[in-house]
Amino acid sequence: MTAPTLHPVLADVTRRLTERSAATRTAYLARVREAALRGPARGRLACANLAHGFAASEGPEKIELARGQKPNLAIVTSYNDMLSAHQPYGDYPPVLKDAVIRAGGLAQVAGGVPAMCDGVTQGRDGMQLSLYSRDVIAMSTAIALSHDMFDGALLLGVCDKIVPGLLIGALSFGHLPAVWVPAGPMASGLPNKEKARVRQLFAEGKVGREELLEAEAASYHSKGTCTFYGTANSNQLLMEVMGLHLPGSSFVNPDNPLRDALTREAAAVAVRRTQQYDASPTLGEMVDEKVVLNACVALLASGGSTNHTLHLVAIARAAGILLTWDDLADLSAVVPLLARVYPNGAADVNHFHAAGGIGFLVRTLLDAGLLHEDVETIVGHGLRRYTEEPVLIDGELTWRPGPAESLDLDVLRPASDPFSADGGVKVVRGPLGTGVVKTSAVAQEHRFVSAPARVFDDQHDFLLAFADGQLDGIDLVAVIRYQGPAANGMPELHKLTPALGVLQDRGQKVAIVTDGRMSGASGKVPAAIHVTPEAALGGPLAKVRDGDLITLDADAGTLVVDADLAHREPTGSAPSGTTWAGTGRELFAAFRATVGPADEGASIFPVPATAASLEAPLVRS
Repeated sequence: MTAPTLHPVLADVTRRLTERSAATRTAYLARVREAALRGPARGRLACANLAHGFAASEGPEKIELARGQKPNLAIVTSYNDMLSAHQPYGDYPPVLKDAVIRAGGLAQVAGGVPAMCDGVTQGRDGMQLSLYSRDVIAMSTAIALSHDMFDGALLLGVCDKIVPGLLIGALSFGHLPAVWVPAGPMASGLPNKEKARVRQLFAEGKVGREELLEAEAASYHSKGTCTFYGTANSNQLLMEVMGLHLPGSSFVNPDNPLRDALTREAAAVAVRRTQQYDASPTLGEMVDEKVVLNACVALLASGGSTNHTLHLVAIARAAGILLTWDDLADLSAVVPLLARVYPNGAADVNHFHAAGGIGFLVRTLLDAGLLHEDVETIVGHGLRRYTEEPVLIDGELTWRPGPAESLDLDVLRPASDPFSADGGVKVVRGPLGTGVVKTSAVAQEHRFVSAPARVFDDQHDFLLAFADGQLDGIDLVAVIRYQGPAANGMPELHKLTPALGVLQDRGQKVAIVTDGRMSGASGKVPAAIHVTPEAALGGPLAKVRDGDLITLDADAGTLVVDADLAHREPTGSAPSGTTWAGTGRELFAAFRATVGPADEGASIFPVPATAASLEAPLVRS
């Protein structure tokens, strides 16, 4: 079979990205390869260091760790038993250790990383720590791997900031083989569309808290990832398309026998990669420009979370790759929207998986020349392997060709017959700055809004105005400012969605413009989010006043204000002083002072511009 011709826009974006990243990527790879040439660091540990590293081990494991002849894998886990997506990981370490031993290696739980839930903290003070938790997770991953006891890593994470944080941290140890181990989504419960309907009724005061809680509990009802297509499930899809999960493993439910078999196989693959250390590409080599752009394409084609316009930029920079929103915008113009999963449709991720899932998505994008096939994965060279699906035959795990056609065209379509000719994420620009709009969930008739601004410095003020009827019967663009990464950690503002949906359903023209986040759960109201430069750093949003005419055109990619902002003084301000007391927020002052802008990943980690600016090699003997 002749390989499809690469789409010219993807080819051009790849060329530009590679040229732009030449210095930083070269510097990063030099660091990784220097560490790789020195081999596993465990063999260079002094006796006292090594003895500390296996003191708690028992029996044969202690003997083998002392001998240093078998590869030792770090298990880095996001387990906690409060969050449904991470609760299954409580059972994983003994399963992984057994599978690793059977494959000829050893494994130790090297450390845990925090896993907070935007669903629990939505609208609460704790949400102001959410985005920062990604970089904390990256640092926690680095701490776990810093003991130099390990020849490879198994990384356990699912949701929002956890997977990007694990990957950023692991890339700082890019010379080590690494495999990600998913846990799968919960079984389908109350349909997401019905849940959203009850939320909106509650916002209107038509149902009470008891009815709302009943609907929420019927939707989020068991262990596993929430079933809507937000950041958590976008993470899973992207990790698979990047070749860091086993093919077809992302959306297999917990407690499914296939899930256990895939978990064990992930451990075996990690051992094999350590045993082929000299021949296999390292993690840092694997995550190259092509792999990063494959993730961008998959995000756009599936209508994934806008949070990844932050995370993919930060991940890429951790590997020395200077991805920009312009790259995403150029790809979005030619990547078709192929999936309708809530909030972009009625289906959930289980329906998406049953319709053909990631395997079919990869197949049709490869055939259309919209993905790079020529990449390295944890199962070998070439992305075509990820068109296959895992099955158990007589209890044995194997892979077979995945569906060549979608099994439900209302959920998943081929590139030749898309839901939309362009991707689900758009970049908008204008005098108010640069932002991101998730268009895949917004009906065509709502993608253009021109209306007077109503300005709020806090989401709770907007909700109070809504509850008081101040927003009834008027068209408006809600400007929610001082919500950027430097202002207050860029909290997710999804709690605004039901109220905005009520106004839209009443026939009002409504939109939101904010330097905050709305996430992968962004709904049917057009939202220009992540607007940068942010208000707290002198961005134009700080000068907008009530009544200014704002025009958001998601299709045209424009964000315009009909006012002369040049001679205005900023109004309002970011929180300060005693505002930060409580909920741990006072501990993150250093983050607020150093965090970068949204279009650079909203990260506290700088990217060295040249090899000369690199720190000392990351492995120290």
